Amino acid sequence: MRRHRFLITPVCLVLVSTALSVCSQESAPSQINNVASDGSALDAANQLYREGKLADAAEAFKAIIKSDDQSALAYVGLARVCLALKNPEEAAAAAQTAAKLAPGLDAVHVALGEVYFRQGKLTEAENEFTPLVKANSKEARAYLGLSRIYHAASYYRTAKLAIDRAHQIDPGDPDILRTWIRTLSGPEQLLALQAFLAAHPGDDPERRDSLLERLNILQNESSQSFQPCRLVTKVTQAEIKMDRLLYDPIRVRGFAVNVKLNEASGQLLLDTGASGLVINRKLAERAGIKPIAEVKVKGVGDKVAPGAYVGRAGAIRIGNLEFQDCYVRVLDRGSVADGDGLLGADIFSDFLVDLNLPDGKIRLSELPRRPEDTVGTLSEFKNRYVAPEMKDFTPVFRFGHMLLVHTRLNDLPGKLFLLDTGAFANTISPVAAREVTKVSADANTRVKGINGSVKDVFRADELTFQFGHLRQRNRDVVAFDTAGMSNSVGVEVSGTLGFAMLRLLDIKIDYRDGLVDFTYDPNRIIR
Repeated sequence: MRRHRFLITPVCLVLVSTALSVCSQESAPSQINNVASDGSALDAANQLYREGKLADAAEAFKAIIKSDDQSALAYVGLARVCLALKNPEEAAAAAQTAAKLAPGLDAVHVALGEVYFRQGKLTEAENEFTPLVKANSKEARAYLGLSRIYHAASYYRTAKLAIDRAHQIDPGDPDILRTWIRTLSGPEQLLALQAFLAAHPGDDPERRDSLLERLNILQNESSQSFQPCRLVTKVTQAEIKMDRLLYDPIRVRGFAVNVKLNEASGQLLLDTGASGLVINRKLAERAGIKPIAEVKVKGVGDKVAPGAYVGRAGAIRIGNLEFQDCYVRVLDRGSVADGDGLLGADIFSDFLVDLNLPDGKIRLSELPRRPEDTVGTLSEFKNRYVAPEMKDFTPVFRFGHMLLVHTRLNDLPGKLFLLDTGAFANTISPVAAREVTKVSADANTRVKGINGSVKDVFRADELTFQFGHLRQRNRDVVAFDTAGMSNSVGVEVSGTLGFAMLRLLDIKIDYRDGLVDFTYDPNRIIR
């Protein structure tokens, strides 16, 4: 069948001296009509947003609109606030109104791009940001928007150039500053985080918690003087056996990997939807892992997140590999996923990861050498490289450990789905499902995750999933709200490609370059 690609092509960004310049040096003329005449009111509303007073900012923008419903910039500000308040529907409505009022205004195109990004329409978002950047726009958030897209598409060097330019134009924008800080070296990042947290006490609680967690880890590294999670075994390839985990004597629910943390052994569920190691408190106690900082761990479910902390394991052994000084998340409960915990496949990200699920094996091999990997090339920011032998791999978007795969549903425009061997099966959000098929309530199915059970479960009638060069027909697909997952990464995640289907495949993952290959052999015997 025809292969469906979802590609991001970076615009020409060139570092000249210490400033970022773009291919075109002339700004396109902007349409300035239909903007608010009361600049002071807009400035005040924007300042409330920057201070993290989101509810007050929303009311301020609405007050401007009430007195002047032709103010495109007020609708732009309202769209941004609604996104921060995790209300993408209202944000989209505000941005579309702004576009009708002032279709040539740079700020309007930025607002549209930010809404498209949140909706998972990354190509549409790129199409809004790119002309502004090529025209050397002074809208700093256009560069922020492109930086986010490039980073997700594994164009890290281009993303760094874009966020540096955004920070140069508007260093006071908290969204730009948060993103820029993450690109700094450890010591610089530590100082910048301390300054940011002191200057923004009213920041969004979830964002602040995430920054405090990062700060605590950096402080620990600074005081202990170690390089986190380094592979000390000198190997270029490895094979790791996995054990089947069963619901009953017939049904397989996943694969587990034997892991040794310090001197304690456990079996962890292989989970491409998780990051690193997530373990229960019993295993942590046996391994002598002490808390460094309290953290919040989010997952599927409508209950309050369990208590958790991050600690450090001096040694982790998986097969013939040994890692040292790795951070581990510990949930304050007796079991995680009905076992000792989860193993994120991203712990092997220095290798080409071959998840041979039909045979129950993980095979690791060297990643192809990039042409730029020569002596004297020191930059840690490098763009995706597609080696000749990987030309048929599928590009995916990477948000941290999460790999989002462009997936078409019933031959209609695609959505982003999480590659998740920890999920029981393919799932979909009711919103995405209703666009292509019938959806009905299901009171008899129970969906449970780290955050407990899901309150409302539905069934999607008939769906054909198309991803990579594969397609699979599904009936009665489980559907539930994915807003929590989407809000966490800032982009719409419309569902999961889960274990029941993935165990039929041989999956190769190149975390470095954001590439995945799916191979299905219909004649293969599944163990």
